[in-house]
Amino acid sequence: MTELNFTVLPEEDGRLIKHVLRARGVSVRLTNSLKRAPGGMRLNGGAVARTVDPVRAGDVLTLSIPGDEETLDPIDFALDIIYEDSDVLVINKPPTLPMHPSHNHQGDTLANAVTAYLAGQGRQAAFRAAGRLDKGTSGLVVCCLHSYAASKLNGRVEKTYYALAHGEYRGAGTFSNVIYRPFPNRTLRACRDYELPCEPGDESAITHWEALAYRDGVSFLRVWLETGRTHQIRAHFAHRGTPLLGDDLYGAPPREEPGHFLHCGEVKFVHPVTGEAMAFTAELPGHMKTTAEGL
Repeated sequence: MTELNFTVLPEEDGRLIKHVLRARGVSVRLTNSLKRAPGGMRLNGGAVARTVDPVRAGDVLTLSIPGDEETLDPIDFALDIIYEDSDVLVINKPPTLPMHPSHNHQGDTLANAVTAYLAGQGRQAAFRAAGRLDKGTSGLVVCCLHSYAASKLNGRVEKTYYALAHGEYRGAGTFSNVIYRPFPNRTLRACRDYELPCEPGDESAITHWEALAYRDGVSFLRVWLETGRTHQIRAHFAHRGTPLLGDDLYGAPPREEPGHFLHCGEVKFVHPVTGEAMAFTAELPGHMKTTAEGL
């Protein structure tokens, strides 16, 4: 159970409960669900049966969000937890761990590991990640521990990636190519140039990059996105004949190191409950750090 308290501001005096909650980012669906649940919504300690009633400045609205009834099977996996409170969990994901269960991965994912970790604390919550990382990509993942946090952070986490790619990159630049799925039953993505006619299923994608180092046909880059498409960074670099190191799905020679050389090293977001500006970093995994330092 998670309890959230909202104090009605002077400028909200006389507004309806549902409008005050909506302004705080509480979805209509969650509002209606809590209104029907015993003790789910309270005003100054008393039960709320109607959200069309007005409130006064200084009133306190309390939401009691129940834990999720259905969660995944837990697995015993040592998580690298960067930050934790009752609303969000920030984890440094290794490249070997998939995010979500899929046809090829059942019970061996970050979602299963988070389920086990929370269960060990007597908590139960569905796995709600604010964005995802591919299997093979390492770095920071922001997990929302209830539906309100998930709705507030959806699309609002700013990420900075670090990548090692084949080819020579200097200065900084931007990739602007639509991304599409050439084979419906595969996760592989490909790019089209914007000047070509777009087709159904095409997604606009914008990737910014800054070169940090170059040597012997390998570049170390800082990368950030305006859009969040599946395999966006990987597909954009591969489209130029410079796939990420180790990314054999996109044409790079296979390597002994795990995954492809892509790491989410920084995240920034506004805390969904406190409104505090949050920022976290995670060092490059060992194989990436060693390669980058050698450039």
